[in-house]
Amino acid sequence: MLWAAALVCVAAALSGGMGIAQSADKAPSAAADELLRKGIAAQQRGDMRSAIEDYRKVLEIEPGTAEARANLGAALAAAGDLDGAIREDMKALENAPDKTAVRMNLALAYYKKSEWSHAQMEFATVHAARPGDLNAAMLLGYCDVKAGKADEAAAMLGPMEHGLEGNADFEYVLAYALIESGNVVEGLPRMEKSAQATHSIDSWVIAGEARLQRREFHEALADLEEALKVGPDFPGLQTMVGQARDALGDAEGALPAFEAALKQDPRDFTANLYLGTMRLKQRDLDGARPLLELALQLQPDMPQAKLQMAKLNGMTGKFAEAAMTLEGLEKADPNWLDPHIELAAIYYKLHRSEDGQRERDIVQQIEAKEQQRGPKR
Repeated sequence: MLWAAALVCVAAALSGGMGIAQSADKAPSAAADELLRKGIAAQQRGDMRSAIEDYRKVLEIEPGTAEARANLGAALAAAGDLDGAIREDMKALENAPDKTAVRMNLALAYYKKSEWSHAQMEFATVHAARPGDLNAAMLLGYCDVKAGKADEAAAMLGPMEHGLEGNADFEYVLAYALIESGNVVEGLPRMEKSAQATHSIDSWVIAGEARLQRREFHEALADLEEALKVGPDFPGLQTMVGQARDALGDAEGALPAFEAALKQDPRDFTANLYLGTMRLKQRDLDGARPLLELALQLQPDMPQAKLQMAKLNGMTGKFAEAAMTLEGLEKADPNWLDPHIELAAIYYKLHRSEDGQRERDIVQQIEAKEQQRGPKR
């Protein structure tokens, strides 16, 4: 899923937390003890820079002070030094009296780095030790999804839902897992419920994308326009809005959405293809060409991009190039109607009337079969 978001509020609340309690039989020296207290006080008031300095001084005096090591990892993570946090957390695991607390910090550091497989492994260990820890379960579920294990996430979170139906964060993760595991029917209402409760752009985008894939264009557009209200610059959002509007016949509304998408990302394949196709329909051939050429460069094997380029070549007198492309599309998918329609016209322009008639006959055969099958759902 291109636009799935992290549980930022949960991770942020946990990642700034303290490390572990010092074991009674390994009390640091008086100097180290004073520095440790200063570090904890600085960390509690949000002064991570001072906290990091104090914890490092503690470790210079007493390298085996587990609390300083674990708190240093948490402070580094809060300060944005995730690689440093991971190194310190790994060291802290060697002698920490509460390894689960340190492992939670380690998991959060991997999570914030988007290293989903590592985070998933650490959260799984925490969840096994603390099955009642809701935050650990939600973060594990999210990482499961990002690591390609959405089925496992849904199976773990589903039985936990009773009594948590009003927890928008939990419903978000469960809905995401259900959608990504293919159970869109159950996942979509939960995602939209979570979006309504939190006004989260991520929830609206995930729901809108799922609706779009199901060809539920009215519902998709409603979700995506809610997302627009929250964050119109969200990556890929304008492209999906354009697709939904275009599918509903609103070309006038789709056009500015695709233009906005290309301002954000000039190499957005879908926006280039759609906008190029729209320019082609408007017979703005000079405007269509660079868009379609870039789309084809970005995804050279995409049949729709090849088809639109063949149409453009046919409209600009490059009949032989158009015919070659269309013949390749026909060979790859003999039952695709559009290449046959275009190729019939191109053959007549190339004075190949017999080939043109053959293509017309094929068009009639395909149309007859489609009529027998009835309208597409």
